[in-house]
Amino acid sequence: MRTGVFSSFRRIAILLLLFGLLLGATAATTYAAPQEAPAESYGVYHTVRYGETLSVIALNYGVTVYDILAANPHIVNPNLIYYGTVIFIPYAYTPPSPPPVPPPQQYCRYYHTVNYGDNLINLGLWYGLSPYTIAEANHIYNLNYIYTGQTLCIP
Repeated sequence: MRTGVFSSFRRIAILLLLFGLLLGATAATTYAAPQEAPAESYGVYHTVRYGETLSVIALNYGVTVYDILAANPHIVNPNLIYYGTVIFIPYAYTPPSPPPVPPPQQYCRYYHTVNYGDNLINLGLWYGLSPYTIAEANHIYNLNYIYTGQTLCIP
């Protein structure tokens, strides 16, 4: 009877050993190497340290956060990077985008100071304009919200 116990123990030990080897082999293949950079761009790999953010890393390497995000599509949330993550820092410099074109200047034909009881419909009728034209010229998004003492540009 003792040989039967040792025999079953030996089988279990061999099965556990095989299972451990199989698990170790699959675990070793799950770690992927960092994505390789395209041939036309060069850079360096950086391992994220505790407390670092993408903006700090970008500042240290002299690139923008957008350059880092473009080179690392696996970063889904730029506000959430983990300690130990390997990211690619490109050397390519992206010039800042040009400033937006300012809207065309609207010249005011009249200036009207809002009195108690005024509304854009009455002002539009008074000046022969649509209330939407007056609202657009004064950057008013709610046509019902003008107040006494407000100066409006009448185009």
